[in-house]
Amino acid sequence: MPEQNILNYSLSELSDMLENKGISAVEISSAYLGMFRNHGGKINCYITVNEDMVIADARKSDERRSAGNALSRYDGIPIAVKDNICTQGVRTTCASRILENFIPPYDATSYAKLKAAGFILFGKTNMDEFAMGSSTENSYFGVVKNPYNTGKVPGGSSGGSAAAVSARMAPAALGSDTGGSIRQPAAFCGVTGIKPTYGRVSRYGLVAFASSLDQIGSFGKNVADAALLLSAVSGYDEKDSTSVDREIDFAPEHITGDIKGMKIGIPDEYFIGCSGEITAKIGEKVELLRKGGADIRKISLKYIDYAVPVYYLIATAEASSNLARYDGVRYGYRSPGVSGIDTLYNRTRSEGFGKEVKRRIILGTFSLSSGYYDAYYLKALKGRTLIIEDFVNAFREVDAIITPTTTATAFGIGEMSGNPLQMYMSDILTISANLAGIPGISVPIGLDSSGMPMGLQIMGNHFNERAILNVGSAVEKICDPVKPEM
Repeated sequence: MPEQNILNYSLSELSDMLENKGISAVEISSAYLGMFRNHGGKINCYITVNEDMVIADARKSDERRSAGNALSRYDGIPIAVKDNICTQGVRTTCASRILENFIPPYDATSYAKLKAAGFILFGKTNMDEFAMGSSTENSYFGVVKNPYNTGKVPGGSSGGSAAAVSARMAPAALGSDTGGSIRQPAAFCGVTGIKPTYGRVSRYGLVAFASSLDQIGSFGKNVADAALLLSAVSGYDEKDSTSVDREIDFAPEHITGDIKGMKIGIPDEYFIGCSGEITAKIGEKVELLRKGGADIRKISLKYIDYAVPVYYLIATAEASSNLARYDGVRYGYRSPGVSGIDTLYNRTRSEGFGKEVKRRIILGTFSLSSGYYDAYYLKALKGRTLIIEDFVNAFREVDAIITPTTTATAFGIGEMSGNPLQMYMSDILTISANLAGIPGISVPIGLDSSGMPMGLQIMGNHFNERAILNVGSAVEKICDPVKPEM
């Protein structure tokens, strides 16, 4: 079978072909490895790919299937995993020097679920260091390039996962989303990306950035693939105290795209400062949804202006605590030839962390310090409550909310790296969903006049992934597919 055809198949199509003996797991992995060898260096979306291990695992999968012992119908399909999700025996670096050679002794629950279903670990994807960034320029292993234009960023922090799916170097991928780190790169790279409700997917084995905000989610070529992968990793886990035991009712067979009678809210506040092309394209899609039977309503989410300052106080405060464990004593990088514990801490952390991580640790430590806790961190928690109440009130009126995912399409590499505040503002439309703990998805809706992908964001009430996936499927049906020329 031609390699190009294999790379275009969805997860369900690959599964059907494996079940019907129309293709082998080795053929699938070989096709993706071929794409990686030809274009991986240009995009830099992976930190670790063990080609021998990928093929060996594919052969084992084929043997299981031949013997009638397939672990699931998806046994043998390769998947990319963001490099802050622990994988036993395969290094997990968080794109940081401080964890450059760290090999976890255990699997994250999300990855363990995929492994139990027979999915193959294709590789660990590049990212912003410790998931801190919006462009995947903050990686110790180099900048990731956007497959549509290698002079542009892929978004962040899950830029490697988004770029890998977009560039057909993985059929689907796991990422993590703390303030938009799945949805924003999905929009920039022209793929579908979903962040679930906080507590839907176990965080056990996800290297922590901001524990009250982090969630593992999925990227796919389409809505069904993103739903399939997300449903595979969802579910209660006793190892995660924030995990919630709720029915998983959003596998692809539950996603019909039927939005008749569904109440969809459009908040004007989310379109302020948005590019004219994105605003016009979303307006066009919303009108088509109205014609398809959706009840489109204007709503207000008035606290969006608080989202960025609230997020960057809470997230940095939690990061400063979480990253205190990297001290050169227990694991990870240790500055050589150092005597004295204070000098060891200082040198290890100075040499091991990148500029953006240091900036956020300093910001977080400051906001938690004596005399500033009430003025900054406590006030941010109150602001978070206002944002949560905003969404609670909105979901009394509507079933889902449509907004742009980003205010503009992908910006140039280096364009914002010298202006952290401008970079932080690029997350303004995605942050609120994390602060409120609600699910959100980005679906591609076409290319702008410069040939870069545009994304439409759909947010839903807690544990209502099914609603936003149905709206996403309806949007997908009225959009022409996009794919970069590799």
